[in-house]
Amino acid sequence: MRPHSAHWGVFSAGWRDGALVVRPHPGDPDPNPLIENFTTAIHHRARVTTPMVRRGWLERGPGPDARRGEDGFVPMAWDEVLDRLATELRRVQREHGCEAIFGGSYGWSSAGRFHHAQSQVHRFLNTTLGGYVRSVNSYSAGASGPMLPHVIGTMEEVARRNVTWEQIVEHTDVVLAFGGMALKNSRVASGGISRHVERDSMRAAAARGCRFVSISPLKSDLPEEAAFEWLPAVPGTDTALMLALVHQIVSDGAHDREFIARCCDGWDSFEDYLMGRSDGVAKSCEWAAPICGLPAARLKALARELPGKRVLVVVSHSLQRAEHGEQPVWMGAVLAAALGQLGLPGGGYNYALGTLAHYGKRNNAVPTAALPQGDNGVKAFIPVARISDMLLNPGQPFDYNGRRHTYPHIRLAYWAGGNPFHHHQDLRRLSEAFRTLDTFVVHEIAWTATARHADIVLPCTMTLEREDIGATPTDPLMVAMHRICEPHGLARDDYDIFCDLAKRLGGLEAFSEGRDTRQWLAHLYERTRTGLESLGLEAPDFQSFWQRGEITLPQRDDDGGILRAFRNDPDGARLATPSGKIQVSSPTVAGFGYADCPGHPAWLPPKFAPDTAHPLWLVANQPHTKLHSQLDFGAHSQASKRNGREVCTMHPKAAGARGIREGDIVRLFNEIGACLASAHLCADMREDVVQLPTGAWYDPVLDASNRPMCAHGNPNVLTRNIGTSSLAQGCAGQLSTVQVERFDEELPPIRAYEPPAAQEAC
Repeated sequence: MRPHSAHWGVFSAGWRDGALVVRPHPGDPDPNPLIENFTTAIHHRARVTTPMVRRGWLERGPGPDARRGEDGFVPMAWDEVLDRLATELRRVQREHGCEAIFGGSYGWSSAGRFHHAQSQVHRFLNTTLGGYVRSVNSYSAGASGPMLPHVIGTMEEVARRNVTWEQIVEHTDVVLAFGGMALKNSRVASGGISRHVERDSMRAAAARGCRFVSISPLKSDLPEEAAFEWLPAVPGTDTALMLALVHQIVSDGAHDREFIARCCDGWDSFEDYLMGRSDGVAKSCEWAAPICGLPAARLKALARELPGKRVLVVVSHSLQRAEHGEQPVWMGAVLAAALGQLGLPGGGYNYALGTLAHYGKRNNAVPTAALPQGDNGVKAFIPVARISDMLLNPGQPFDYNGRRHTYPHIRLAYWAGGNPFHHHQDLRRLSEAFRTLDTFVVHEIAWTATARHADIVLPCTMTLEREDIGATPTDPLMVAMHRICEPHGLARDDYDIFCDLAKRLGGLEAFSEGRDTRQWLAHLYERTRTGLESLGLEAPDFQSFWQRGEITLPQRDDDGGILRAFRNDPDGARLATPSGKIQVSSPTVAGFGYADCPGHPAWLPPKFAPDTAHPLWLVANQPHTKLHSQLDFGAHSQASKRNGREVCTMHPKAAGARGIREGDIVRLFNEIGACLASAHLCADMREDVVQLPTGAWYDPVLDASNRPMCAHGNPNVLTRNIGTSSLAQGCAGQLSTVQVERFDEELPPIRAYEPPAAQEAC
């Protein structure tokens, strides 16, 4: 057994009687079973085994093509395919400039710091070609990333360097978890995680007397160990609920006036809105109750139980993945400020705590290095979730964070380590968007829908087939990720592919700096070794670290970060906001003039809400049996499906009204599209909600009426491709509206994992 690491945990792996065996790290108190997906994934039939080129691209050359995504593929030798690709990269660069190249590659890929596909492809495009059009922010935090700096600080500071689980166990009286804190989310972390502490921390805090309150349409969004109170609010109404709590607190005179005066800016204009002086509508509990679907008396009681307590407000990523997603992010900070809790141990506002295993942890005292990406000579960018808009609307303007930009005309997209057909919305429109390209290049381990839409598919190794270093700034264990098995088929490391391409383009030295993989690992490790040495700690050389398999890094004191420092000294430790304080209202945001994101947090009703045609909310949340769509064909993920199809969860009353029983195949549909899933009935959810997790690989088919649908159960055929607001343009794919009916037609087969048949070269 040799050490390795993944986003879902540190583990060791080896072979026994021809089968792969994985074991979690012995120091992990709550190991993530997702590591079991590896056991059947290594040599799965879905793996890409050889370089492939789309037939239409070979026959007609580069250019937009309606057959992209449906065409056949021709196998090709590595040298020939790289020659063709190098020629095409140079053509696009010379004829259209680097502004015509999009470096996609959004995704988690490997936990290793060197074989991080996103860094690899961006470094290649920067050092070899001179740059590329990039994306900013993430699908997970597309609204909060741009919003938080206007209000309080960067997401890095508010999520990772703030309240820890240690503080909660010792100090917190009440945790208000808007969107819950589901363990399926906090069990993963980019760069790896050696100790999953969330479950035990909630158990210990609850045993001490900490009260957890989960505000979510799904009871499963907080674990039983938290012994929590559940408020099943209507999806997307958290801002209205928070406003009502603050209104009651202010009406009772229980808000912390001293803290607000000392640490906040813009309270008066917000209070005018809150109390109805500016618009004639008081944001009271009676006002919020019908919006949120909760009794006004229950909201009042909760509000009156908070003052005088150590209260922590948590807002999950899920809340801001919806229309007006900026508002609950902002309002969560204002609620904590009204209570005077920001900066206290175990109190205040920790955005996204429980969303990733990084959050709520101490930070390491020594640095860990990642592959430098070089300098990008192209200034153009898009918010990450606007890929379809960019490809379909070149030259058109778009708003982002107070400025007007223009979509570039992209001719070539280069993707590695990500699968947009998992995390993007309105997948039929995404398919149309990719068909506008001259050339689409993809590095992939398996035949995802992204690979099927590509012109050139290059097989790359998966993490167990290469060496790397697993490390992250909030986990004390640095792991030597040993190779567990040889590459599958003709798969190659991304780094080696890019080295060969860079050599053909005359940029090998700039890209590789003369290092092979092992030399890069030693080079990256040196930064950590030097940091250890500067602290007078044991600092083993790279070879010693590699032989040991892991080293434990020192961590910083649990000091509460910028919010604790600011609370203790508002003048000497000013926040990086225009006022240096918490912006309860923001003249900067108000100056943008966005109707969908005003200058203070506000309740803005969604444009898309349930109606007679589509009466149910769809909650398209993260899956519990895989990370996003990774290794959807793995053993652990497959065990949760029913006859190969994804499972959607409905309330028994909603199912009964539609003649749906446990295990029935149902069709979920709206004006965007449709998909099939197997129905599971559960009363621990709102009756007006159907839940279908993301992650099932896109498998488009036509039903008996010639209507398109996904046979496998990908909910992003049902989510609308709209931005959260003009400010952030984030992904709004957490929520949609649908109708559900029993599907009685002949079931189409699942073809998502079947590789396309190889064709002869023309």
